[in-house]
This record gives sequence, structure tokens and C-alpha cells, in this order.
Amino acid sequence: MTTIFHGLELTTAPGRVFTPRPATEALVDAALVRVGDEPKRVADVGTGTGAIAVAIAVAAPNAEIWATDTSPAAVALARTNAERHDVADRVHVRLGDLLDPLPEPVDVVVANLPYLAACLHESAYDSEPAEAIYAPGDGLDHLRRLLDLCADGKLAMPGWVLVQYHRRALEADCQHLDELRARLETQARLAA
Repeated sequence: MTTIFHGLELTTAPGRVFTPRPATEALVDAALVRVGDEPKRVADVGTGTGAIAVAIAVAAPNAEIWATDTSPAAVALARTNAERHDVADRVHVRLGDLLDPLPEPVDVVVANLPYLAACLHESAYDSEPAEAIYAPGDGLDHLRRLLDLCADGKLAMPGWVLVQYHRRALEADCQHLDELRARLETQARLAA
């Protein structure tokens, strides 16, 4: 099965890997502003189909992208989509948690991670893998850990973190990660 994302046809695996949604295209657009035309190292965390990584690679030919996911099915699918769009030489897909598989710090981190608390069941996502939608606790556990890793040196100076949260792209440079965390915490309390 296929879908169109950011003008690209991508192979999908409904029920096994989260199907990319049009709302995430805004996250790609925001990331492309931060990537620009310069050679940059980018991480797409929780890559799924590889939609974000492939879209960035196609639009920013000087970028090198590291795409990570904990799902072997997602890793295989992301590799397929990178090959499909002839960017497999710049999209390095790795099995692993968050930024752990990266060999060095990156300039831009982009993530559309699970953020819904399990108690907030949404029937719109019944056909998607639960681990791609729901996160432990209040839903922010993955995002908190990601921001901690960025603060601990996985994000180069002056780097940027961009995350999707309730269909919106939120971002912060490496000096304002605490502000991004506070914003996420506030929005999670309002959504509960």
C-alpha cells in the first residue's frame, strides 16, 4: 500500500507501522527551515515509514539524515522508502532507541514520537500500532528522554529540536530545551 507525504509516494504497512499524516508535513517544513542549504546532520527519531527522513533528504540534498526506530518493521520500511527515492546513501536507518544509534551529535533533531497517554484512547487510531500512538504515563516520557539526550550532548551547538505534539510543530534551539520541556508539560496538563 502507498500514501503521498510531502509530495512523495511512500510505501506503508497499515497496522504494522504508523501511516504518515498530512499534519506532519508542517514538521518537515519547519525542519527544512532549520536545515537550509548547508551540510547538516539531522536525526529523525521514531522514523516509522521514514517519511520525515526521506522528505528532508529529497528537499535538502546537502543533509545527512540518521533515522531511528525501535520497530524492526519500521526500520525495514524506512530503508525501502529511502531506496525508492534514491536517498539511501544519505538516510542511515538504524534500529534503536531515540538518539542512541547515532555515531555523533547532530545539528537538527526531528521527532514525531508517541505522545498520547494510554488512558486517552482515540478510536481514530485503532488501525495503527498502539506503540506508535500511546506513551507511558502522561504521554511525555519519550519526549522527556529525547530532550535529556539532546541536553547531554547528542545535539550539537547551535542545534535545533523540533517535535510534533497534537498536530503542531514545536521547536527550540539547544539553549532553550528547558522552555520546550515546560511548554510540552503545560500542553499535556491542558490536554488531560
